[in-house]
Amino acid sequence: MHQLFDIACNFTSEQFNKDLDETIERAINANVSKFLIVSASLSDTQDIQDIYKKYISHCAFTLGTHPHHASEINKDEIQKMRVLINELNPNAIGETGLDFFRNISTYEEQLFAFDEQIKLAIEFNKPLYLHQRDAHEDFVKIIQKYKDDISNAVVHCFTGNEKALNDYLELGFYIGLTGWICDERRNVELRQIVKDIPHDKLMIETDSPFLIPRNLENKPKTNRNEPQYLSHIADEIAKLMDLETDELIDITYRNSINFFK
Repeated sequence: MHQLFDIACNFTSEQFNKDLDETIERAINANVSKFLIVSASLSDTQDIQDIYKKYISHCAFTLGTHPHHASEINKDEIQKMRVLINELNPNAIGETGLDFFRNISTYEEQLFAFDEQIKLAIEFNKPLYLHQRDAHEDFVKIIQKYKDDISNAVVHCFTGNEKALNDYLELGFYIGLTGWICDERRNVELRQIVKDIPHDKLMIETDSPFLIPRNLENKPKTNRNEPQYLSHIADEIAKLMDLETDELIDITYRNSINFFK
């Protein structure tokens, strides 16, 4: 069977507190053999390490602070992050970036946290795991300062327009697509431009427990997304790209393995 790699699993979410082992087992039975455990805050680090060590043959992990938690970042936290990166050797730095949709952290806090985490990724020669929402111009402006020194980057949960896609591809970034693509009502442009993503720059993800595909049959009553649904997302993307599903799965698996090493 063709194996899948889910590059966005928020396994430290409280939604998985009671049944994470069962969730992972269901995913493995659905041929999702690799998971990227995503860090939202440095406070997630110990929980991520516990999960990672238990499922080490199946997991990779990030280390970093989501823009929602940018207010936690100061010089001391950056030094703490530096020590943790050196000690734990994460597969990527992030989830970092800018999110001006909710502005849970201030504009200034987000800019500082993003800038500092980019510098850490460069210092340790690690790829960046990026988040951007309603902040494209500022996001690209910061990236441009460091583009020649960034080793690699993926824009996770891409939901943008053609201009944003072209900007990221011009920077050489990878694109992560979620079950958001399965909502034909709100994603007319995104569904049209998916075919413009080069095959060697594409990855797929659930962003579980969030973003359950709208057109998924037999949704759970909780509406909680899980990695086991990644094949459904792959099938939708494959149709939009005029590919066989197994071909898309193989392409994205190989890209993810190479990216996260």
